[in-house]
Amino acid sequence: MSIYPHPCPSSPTGPQAAMLGQDSARHRRFRSEASDWNLGFRGGGVTLVVGKLSGGAGRRSNGNCRENVETMGGSGKRKRWIWLAAGAGLLIAALVLGRPAAHLVGTWWTDPNELSELPAGIVDDASRMNATRVAEIWNVPLEMEAAERQLAQLLQRAREHGLPVSIAGARHSMGGHTISPDGISINMLPFNSMELDEDADVLHVQAGAKWSEIIAYLDPLGRSVAVMQSNNSFTVGGSLSVNCHGWQYGRPPIASTVRSFRLMLSDGTIVSCSRSENDELFSLALGGYGLFGIILDVELLVVPNERLRLEQHIVPIDDALTTFDQTIKERSDVSMVYARLNIAPDELFREVIINIFRRDAEGDIPDLSDPGLVTLRRAVFRGSAEGEYGKGLRWALETKLQPHLSKKVFSRNQLLNEGVETFQNRSAESTDILHEYFVPRTRIGEFLNALRRIVPEHNGNLLNVTVRSVDTDEDTFLRYADRPMFALVMLFQQPRTAAGDDAMEAMTQEMIETALSLEGRYYLPYRLHATVDQFHRAYPQAQDFFERKRQYDPDELFQNRFYEKYKKRQ
Repeated sequence: MSIYPHPCPSSPTGPQAAMLGQDSARHRRFRSEASDWNLGFRGGGVTLVVGKLSGGAGRRSNGNCRENVETMGGSGKRKRWIWLAAGAGLLIAALVLGRPAAHLVGTWWTDPNELSELPAGIVDDASRMNATRVAEIWNVPLEMEAAERQLAQLLQRAREHGLPVSIAGARHSMGGHTISPDGISINMLPFNSMELDEDADVLHVQAGAKWSEIIAYLDPLGRSVAVMQSNNSFTVGGSLSVNCHGWQYGRPPIASTVRSFRLMLSDGTIVSCSRSENDELFSLALGGYGLFGIILDVELLVVPNERLRLEQHIVPIDDALTTFDQTIKERSDVSMVYARLNIAPDELFREVIINIFRRDAEGDIPDLSDPGLVTLRRAVFRGSAEGEYGKGLRWALETKLQPHLSKKVFSRNQLLNEGVETFQNRSAESTDILHEYFVPRTRIGEFLNALRRIVPEHNGNLLNVTVRSVDTDEDTFLRYADRPMFALVMLFQQPRTAAGDDAMEAMTQEMIETALSLEGRYYLPYRLHATVDQFHRAYPQAQDFFERKRQYDPDELFQNRFYEKYKKRQ
């Protein structure tokens, strides 16, 4: 697909030529990736087939950027009709493709890469709104015995000097959950070894391992992660500490897949926690946000890798639950499911794409590979942050083109093996903020109706809404799924300013209040915008949770910003 809005642009000269010369490699990369799409637009009685227009048999030039049209006989009148038809076709192509192409190319061309290293002694998280000075960043040693010995010594030193301790991995929480101001920040990333017990289907893995590393390790062994988030950029310890959930159908959160883990307490002792040993600590540390100790390593249940076939349904929102029931419930072959809502302002939440991945034994399991079309997919996604047109274009591409173009068969590991970096906001001026709300099935329609009012009233720049089902959590103390819930994962872009954060806080509090009024909850790993009262109403067990924290950690050694804000009811 040409990156130009017209198939035969005039040759650039002067500064424009110099600019294009400097960036020719970038142009070639975009053209190469985009040309993999052989798109067929059908509408209004006109079919436009867009292939590789830059060169090849479909185009011949006489050097003056004019087509040589040959006719086998006929009059000049016939030639004129051919020229008129060709001109009309080019005009229609320009009208249909010109603005979308210009929008995507413009997004790609101006896509910033302004992320920079933090100054020494400063830590932050994925929000890029929590830059905080700490006393020390301490990297855990790779070797297990040295790590355990030195961690115990570190905790003793922190207690003697009155320094709080926070625990961090990939830092993808957004509310300072891995940060304690002027304290010691433990970096667990080096602690990442793993070993599979193939007979028991149990992975022994250290807490600093990222899911990308785990998937790469498990794939040659024919195994896959049972429950994890939709991206591979997080660590095991971080995922357990927030008790994440994923789009694995019919599954509770990740705690349900944990057989046991070892936890270092604030006095340096190490205890094993499971459903039969130190079971209270098991339930408190899973979803405990690092407040009860340092998770060292885990016994994690794994499942077979599978060949999965994608089935998509694009339906009005009023038909979504019926479609869900008819296509998913009572089906034993369903492995993974998620839905996405239309976020175009004029059609907000009016349509939904339901993506179902069914087990398919008819063929080989595809090899693990990197996600394709990254540049083009990123341009489509980041372009949706720029206004109403970009949001509408993205929905049109995903509903009218993607079903015909995307692959239909995947491995389970392929679907889990994409990092947040693909769509990451890299601007210095703005950041992307996650929200998540859990609502009972019977109230989800009311929640969406309220959001249709709340988001525009607060001028929220909504980039995505994914819907997943989560089964009842039977394992964690500070649980969000005390019954089957629908989870709505929402992504907003906001300015990285105090005013931008204040606006996001006001919108968040109204959405939380709406969820609470509908017997729902909000998810805790994100910005600390909920009031103290809202937090305790959403999690009525929280006061008991914090009291038990102080029993296991009487010096309150393990701290973070989440704990500081919500530990006492006001």
